[in-house]
Amino acid sequence: MEMKKLGRTGIEVTDICLGTMTWGSQNTQDEGHAQIAMARDAGINFMDTAELYAVPGSPETSGRTEEIIGNWFAANKDRESWVLASKIGGGGNAFLREGKRADGASIRIAVDGSLKRLKTDYIDLYQIHWASRGHYHFENYWRYAPHKQDTADILANLEDMLETLGELVKSGKIRAIGVSNETTWGISQWLRIAEAKGFPRLASVQNEYNFLRRLFDHDLAELSHHEDVGLLAYSPLAAGMLTGKYLGGQTPKGSRKDYQKGFWRQNEFSEAATRDYLALANKHGLDPAQMAIAFCRTRPFMTSTIIGATSTEQLAVDLGAVNLTLSPEVLGEIDALFRRHPRPL
Repeated sequence: MEMKKLGRTGIEVTDICLGTMTWGSQNTQDEGHAQIAMARDAGINFMDTAELYAVPGSPETSGRTEEIIGNWFAANKDRESWVLASKIGGGGNAFLREGKRADGASIRIAVDGSLKRLKTDYIDLYQIHWASRGHYHFENYWRYAPHKQDTADILANLEDMLETLGELVKSGKIRAIGVSNETTWGISQWLRIAEAKGFPRLASVQNEYNFLRRLFDHDLAELSHHEDVGLLAYSPLAAGMLTGKYLGGQTPKGSRKDYQKGFWRQNEFSEAATRDYLALANKHGLDPAQMAIAFCRTRPFMTSTIIGATSTEQLAVDLGAVNLTLSPEVLGEIDALFRRHPRPL
């Protein structure tokens, strides 16, 4: 397991991070704890969660994942062994503070709630889960409309959040800050305001990254390099699409598509791209999930790749990517496929 610096914080994390978002909905507490034990035994020290989890978020399930992690810490007394990340929702969910967007006041409420559920007195990395002004992540790409945003309001909101986050860092409740589902302009404003006002600096950005979604390769990669804001990549398997289990309209029992009664990543373009990546893996005798995760680990802007699973069997396969080094030939063929399928989602 490779260790990476988390921005300029001095915190070191494994370049594989344990995702947790199904614990409390698709997974029981016992199953979640089994995954934590497996990740720990594999050498992982980094775990990511959110107040919204378990997914899909709801009044009944949100907060459960943090509770499951907190119960693990209480039983195993190993909080200090983990770099723990969590997130505040960006707004729009009525069951989280009446749907209000993240701001200074809501951050205080959310942090205290997470600390209580997690049974800890600090969170190592605290993130804003999504940009409430609007963004192109998830299925929003085709209707993204930044020209409708109110610049002055956005900047005032960012400053308000940064001021509160700075106070929480000083109090010891959080150690570092990050964002998720953000854009190049958004991150640049977080950095600019922090530098001008003496607030904490962003350490990371958590965006989707996989064979089917490589938006980070360009402007975000440039910003990441020059500003030391590394990527925490979620959905390296495109929520399971890249394993091939959804091809041809299949809905395996117990899968995310089955559980959530929908799967927006599946379309004629993603199906064609997935079939080509599966053929490439088969040609070289590679497990497709391990090939996808191993590719993420090669990217120069990658701080950590977040792997999540609904079973220890799936997690064991994903962890096998740690020992996989992709050959120059395979990497070259991946590049060729990306040119053929540059924007399949």
